[in-house]
Amino acid sequence: MGKGERTKTKSQSARDKIREQQAAQRARDQRKRVITYVTAGAVAVAAVGLGWWYAASISKSEEATAALAPVTVQADGTAVMAKSGVTAPVVDIYEDFQCPACKELERVSGQTFKNLAAEGKAKVVFHPITIFSQEPTKSNSVRAANAVRCTADGKQWLAMHDLLFDNQPSETVEGFKVDQLKQWGQEAGADPATFDQCVTSQKNAEAHLAYSKKVSDEQKLTHTPTVKLNGTEIDNQVLFSPSQLRDEITEAAK
Repeated sequence: MGKGERTKTKSQSARDKIREQQAAQRARDQRKRVITYVTAGAVAVAAVGLGWWYAASISKSEEATAALAPVTVQADGTAVMAKSGVTAPVVDIYEDFQCPACKELERVSGQTFKNLAAEGKAKVVFHPITIFSQEPTKSNSVRAANAVRCTADGKQWLAMHDLLFDNQPSETVEGFKVDQLKQWGQEAGADPATFDQCVTSQKNAEAHLAYSKKVSDEQKLTHTPTVKLNGTEIDNQVLFSPSQLRDEITEAAK
């Protein structure tokens, strides 16, 4: 082999070696990118999972932690849930039995209010009102509110309160019919001898409407549910997050 051929062979070998090194480097770079993408993806998934877990944890409804606090029915149609001697903080719940958002509040945070009252950490006052002016929602609301006023016993009142929200009709149809209300009254433990007549005659309808107007004007209510803590409205984001709701009320109790 001549000198020129040997030089050419060495040059070819060097180029091949360089190409092999470059290919190896590209492979290493590719592996690094894959590892980076996988790691970033795992972090992103973990972040999403953590966010979901946090959102779920603060919106999870509470379980009953103790026997219910006593419920006292007031002459104006309101009902007070509180342990003896507990006068503060005061949680006022303005709700309409025909209001879908009120039903959702009861589903999500109703047990939190009950637990806090049972723990002696709040005085909870329920204010059933009628905020609707159109039909059939107005009449539905009035019939429901009249029925709950037909229960004088605190346990029966609260049972009827919960049954009305559990069985809330659509806003577009006639609901809370007299026969239905009588049946739910029996389920709540009310005495049919007095309850049924009260429901049929709508004995408390006018008083309820008068109270609704009075309290709506006094409290400047524009929507239901409206929940106030010591007179200050609780933000909806807190209201529908049982964990945050508990924190805000217990902080006010200190």
